[in-house]
Amino acid sequence: MAFYRNGNYLKSSLNLVMKSLKFLKCALVFCVLFSCNKESKIEKEIEKIPVKITIERFDRLFADVDEENLSDLKRDFPFLFSAKYADSVWLKKAKDTIQQEVNREVEKAFPDLTAEIDELHSLFQHIKFYFPEINVPRVITITSDVDYRNKVVISKDLLIISLDTYLGADHHFYEAIQKYLKRNFIREQIIADVAGAYAKNQVGPIRERTFLANMISFGKELYLKNLFLPETDDAVKLGYTKEQFNWVQDNEEPIWRFFIDKQLLYSTDSSLMPRFLYPGPFSKFYLEEIDKEAPDKVGQFIGWQIVASYMKNNSVSLRQLLLADAETIFNNSKYKPAR
Repeated sequence: MAFYRNGNYLKSSLNLVMKSLKFLKCALVFCVLFSCNKESKIEKEIEKIPVKITIERFDRLFADVDEENLSDLKRDFPFLFSAKYADSVWLKKAKDTIQQEVNREVEKAFPDLTAEIDELHSLFQHIKFYFPEINVPRVITITSDVDYRNKVVISKDLLIISLDTYLGADHHFYEAIQKYLKRNFIREQIIADVAGAYAKNQVGPIRERTFLANMISFGKELYLKNLFLPETDDAVKLGYTKEQFNWVQDNEEPIWRFFIDKQLLYSTDSSLMPRFLYPGPFSKFYLEEIDKEAPDKVGQFIGWQIVASYMKNNSVSLRQLLLADAETIFNNSKYKPAR
């Protein structure tokens, strides 16, 4: 193709380019303003939803239990006392020196839960906006012998939070626990974990075995979590540090290219889940220069981007999203990783 050198033509072309850029800029500003106005309108509706949150400090009540008030405690919290254990077992546990140290450390870290009440209030306003059938639960805090696999438990209309799993990443209780796990044993992660538990409940179990299906299932959870916690930093939603989140954002395109080049999307190899979807010290690309830097769960991040792209490019409801299979979501997402 020959290039035109005529000055008038170049001037005319430049003017045309400038007009096009001006139009695109105006269109972009309009889209941003429209999106912000829509989000602002939704948030105003959410603020009107009546929600009442109280937190029952079972952790404190159990710390003060004795023979006289144990029966009252069992009556008020029957779901926290297994019938197979005699009263003497509970009284002995309450007086155990390790349990008493746990009580002291929890009280030191959580003398007041006013901030959590406010955050839970906002969270359940958002949850009820998107899923009106969900009841605001009875919220109870406990200690659980640092059962970090069950930091947050939801059951029917109960929400149980184990405070001894949020004492701080460097707490001496966690010395024997892997670093990648205990980095999220922090107070700031409580509400994100609660939101994640409710999101997981709505998405339900994964019904397909492919890597793509698992990625998109996690992507659905994160998409809901994002709706439930619009003001929370995205890094917290993924359980990342800011540096880790910046890494996956900066490397979204090469991560995706790796998955495509290695033909992983429709693989049913179960080893892919711990490599790219489950918590771990890092994601395992088996490339020395990358594995040293890559955080865990990069597949969850990609799944989130696919689901977000699907919802952006299709007029579908949340209910339809939750019912849609991975193939439908992927094929209609028009997903293109950021470069």
